[in-house]
Amino acid sequence: MSDNSIQSIQDILAMMTPEVHENLKTAVELGKWPDGRKLTAEQLEYCLQAIIAYEQHLPEEARVGYIDRTGLKKSHCDDDDASKPAPVTILPPGTTRH
Repeated sequence: MSDNSIQSIQDILAMMTPEVHENLKTAVELGKWPDGRKLTAEQLEYCLQAIIAYEQHLPEEARVGYIDRTGLKKSHCDDDDASKPAPVTILPPGTTRH
């Protein structure tokens, strides 16, 4: 797939490998690319969106931010319908959801 054929987040996700996913996570964690350049706010947003979208196809325990709740007591904050994943909507940078 050439750069000219990238039209959507789905095109990017189709090209992502586990190695690219890990590199994006590292860039977000450190706030910079491997060559030392700082991530711009727009790059950070796009990286986070790509990571979240990519992880929708991973087991829950392999996703960023997963908390193993095995054996923990349920609280009023727990979602009883957590088995259904929420749809992922990719927003242009700077857009807020109302």
